[in-house]
Amino acid sequence: MSVAEPREVEIVGDLSGLPASASGARHLVWWGNIGFMLIEGTGFALAAAAYLYLMTQQAPQWPPSGTRPPDLGWGLIFTIGLLLSELPNLWVRRRALAKDARGVRIGVAAMGVIGLLLLIPRGFEFAHLNTRWDSDAYGSVVWMLMVLHTSHIVTDWGDTVVQAAWLFTHEIGDDQFADVEDNANYWTFVVLTWLPISAIVYGLARLW
Repeated sequence: MSVAEPREVEIVGDLSGLPASASGARHLVWWGNIGFMLIEGTGFALAAAAYLYLMTQQAPQWPPSGTRPPDLGWGLIFTIGLLLSELPNLWVRRRALAKDARGVRIGVAAMGVIGLLLLIPRGFEFAHLNTRWDSDAYGSVVWMLMVLHTSHIVTDWGDTVVQAAWLFTHEIGDDQFADVEDNANYWTFVVLTWLPISAIVYGLARLW
């Protein structure tokens, strides 16, 4: 009785029909950007949890006696400016999806200027927190939240400036349009994460 020889199965796929690049959820970098935001969002959540924990441990007085809550003026100016920045940011994202090279160049450069301008009221916010980072647990956790969010503004601003310089000195292809889209999505993340952080820093110190 003869033993049948095992058949060799050859699996060949023709990938020539696949696009060279993609945008949105079809792009691998898009998913990497989402994962990056989830990781950093977890960091924000842990920092907020530390604030809430310390606040409950210091009850019934928060901030500690003799410490005024952060002044609202500069925080309000920054928050309004940050929310308004989402309008040109969404426009840039639409220009990237439409593969509009001129619009993308102008929009990314404008976002670089906007990000730099927003650092001005943010600097005044630090000067009006009414507490030092090393004064007590309250001061430390307030500064931690503010520095954490500011670091995201600075890093995204730096990325935007580098991206703008590249766009003005190179030909823009599909991958670059996808990069602009991802950067715009990340700025939206920066805007949205500030809303609960500002409520904690400016609101809970007055309501508790």
